[in-house]
Amino acid sequence: MSSPPAKMEPMPVTVDHLTGLDDEQREAVLAARGPLCVLAGAGTGKTRTITHRIAHLVANGHVAAGQVLAVTFTSRAAGEMRSRLRAMDAQGTGTPVGSVQALTFHAAARRQLQYFWPRVVGDTGWQLLDTKFSVVAQAASRSRLQVSTDDVRDLAGEIEWAKASLISPEGYGAAVAKIQRDIPLDAEKVATVYAAYEKLKANRDGIALLDFDDLLLHTAGAIENDTAVAAEFRDRYRCFVVDEYQDVTPLQQRVLDAWLGNRDDLTVVGDANQTIYSFTGASPRYLLDFSRQFPDATVVRLERDYRSTPQVVSLANRVIAAARGRVAGSKLHLIGQREPGPSPTFHEHPDEVAEATAVARSIKRLVESGTAPAEIAVLYRINAQSEAYEEALTEAGIPFQVRGGEGFFSRQEIRQSLVALQRAAERSGGQERSDSGQDRGAEGSLPEIVRAVLEPLGLTAEPPAGTKARERWEALTALAELVDDEVAARPELEFPALMAELRMRADARHAPVVQGVTLASLHAAKGLEWDAVFLVGVADGTLPISHALAHGPDSEAVEEERRLLYVGITRARIHLELSWALARTPGGRQGRRPSRFLNGIAPQTQAEPSPSKPRRQKGATPRCRVCNAVLATAPSIMLRRCETCSVDVDDELLAQLKDWRLRVAKELKVPAYVVFTDNTLIAIAESLPADDAALVAIPGIGARKLEQFGPDVLDLVRSRQ
Repeated sequence: MSSPPAKMEPMPVTVDHLTGLDDEQREAVLAARGPLCVLAGAGTGKTRTITHRIAHLVANGHVAAGQVLAVTFTSRAAGEMRSRLRAMDAQGTGTPVGSVQALTFHAAARRQLQYFWPRVVGDTGWQLLDTKFSVVAQAASRSRLQVSTDDVRDLAGEIEWAKASLISPEGYGAAVAKIQRDIPLDAEKVATVYAAYEKLKANRDGIALLDFDDLLLHTAGAIENDTAVAAEFRDRYRCFVVDEYQDVTPLQQRVLDAWLGNRDDLTVVGDANQTIYSFTGASPRYLLDFSRQFPDATVVRLERDYRSTPQVVSLANRVIAAARGRVAGSKLHLIGQREPGPSPTFHEHPDEVAEATAVARSIKRLVESGTAPAEIAVLYRINAQSEAYEEALTEAGIPFQVRGGEGFFSRQEIRQSLVALQRAAERSGGQERSDSGQDRGAEGSLPEIVRAVLEPLGLTAEPPAGTKARERWEALTALAELVDDEVAARPELEFPALMAELRMRADARHAPVVQGVTLASLHAAKGLEWDAVFLVGVADGTLPISHALAHGPDSEAVEEERRLLYVGITRARIHLELSWALARTPGGRQGRRPSRFLNGIAPQTQAEPSPSKPRRQKGATPRCRVCNAVLATAPSIMLRRCETCSVDVDDELLAQLKDWRLRVAKELKVPAYVVFTDNTLIAIAESLPADDAALVAIPGIGARKLEQFGPDVLDLVRSRQ
């Protein structure tokens, strides 16, 4: 913030920033300066679109690169955006965009607060509170509450949610009662601890303790209440980009409004179908209401999915097609752009141990057939589900990592490595390669130098025996490979610049991926992708989780669980397997059933029907594929949903199916209903069956009709995807 406002100096464009974009991406990039809303489905190239739009605006003199502030929700996403912008500079586009600020909301606010704090607050200093735990524990103690460690963590989470939602301690009780929020303790007790926590932070030995939410609150307040601060900030930043806008909280929106003032130079990118963080205060309403806030906004929909095969995309579309509520009204229909791949598979197992063992076997087959372990993920609803998979993969000899564990740069061996590398960089001095391309000296290339430094710390040629030693070796290998990637991307990189990049990653807690199968919760998997994904525990009570079901089968809580499954499905590029267990432990009561989100999609038997002779399960109780209620009437059984449950129907496909039915009926000289009834055609247009097994699951379609009409019907369905 201390630098003077950047001057706009249009640069000659030497490379077309529209190269390689599809029509919709191009439309977003070329949209006039001003409010732009990009509704971007999973895998549709949103980061590419954002960075190319920034480059286009800079190249055409609409804004200087230094006047652009792009905000994301994770350090990883911010790092990816910075890398792409730097790559544009390296390609010699003639448009310097590497100086664009790409940060998380909190990182941006921290920089701004550090600059403005002395002017706004005065001599009182401030210190960032990395964790709330100790202060919340002290607040609980002062409130005379006997709480456990877990209680303290839950209280800290409630305080974070309240502050992100702009709810004060005084308003907490009414707010949670209004939305029927699940809370860890009595609302009055939570509010008491919340108030005590805020009081404890206010002034400790002349220093104000600020948590991460305070960074946003004080930044917004500084701009809102000080006209000089607002004027300086708004002169410095004139163009804003917000990624993952469906995840913005009321507090973050307040900061964004303060940044903007009465301006509208704003690009937002998001997908309401991927709203899965409401428990943190995130709300899709700002994305959904964008055109109301900015009536002149341009809205572009990105629906071409470049990540996943058409088979994976089809399943994702079918799962989200049954979504209900306001969020569902904005759903995007993805269109797969990759070459066809294997169909997703569904497996039922007697218990969780059997499920984990089967998944490990499938993973081993994939690895043996050439899929790298790092390109495989096992995703589950809650972290407690990981234990069985850790054990199964260990027994199968398959390396794995649990995402969400200890941060990579927080590990002792990595901290030691960074110290050793820093000393080596300081010793290297004049041995670095000059800009004229001379050699670094006798030590070899930068990756070789790094490996030589890491060797005494445990980076041997082959992995050692022993769990802890191997963990150290894997971490050091990952660090060395990270250096390889950095040097490959930036061949001119020198040792000091490499260390600066590593320190920035360490500060952002941006860990590289260890070369093993990833075990992660569905929430932790957001923003990531793999060649092969195993979605496990896809059973009612787990997904949707039981406490969501407690709000009712039609609740928003259940709809968020559906979106969570959708996010999991769209993480897969090629291979996708969904599974569930009928019991938790071997020999236990088999009372579970597949997730209601799979009704009408997955076979309801343990073994899938044979592709040559698909069969429908006999004697199964028909249930609604939307709310999972038992179906009793003939029309509801035909439609595979309650007659009162609404889902989207592809009206154009339905019209095509009726035209096809009329032609076939005329050829066979039979009434149209003899081919298929209207309800059967509606069921097809709603569920969009992708294969024989899904088609025969629709009542009214038996083996004979499948053989006679199935190929034509499936061709019509595929033509719409």
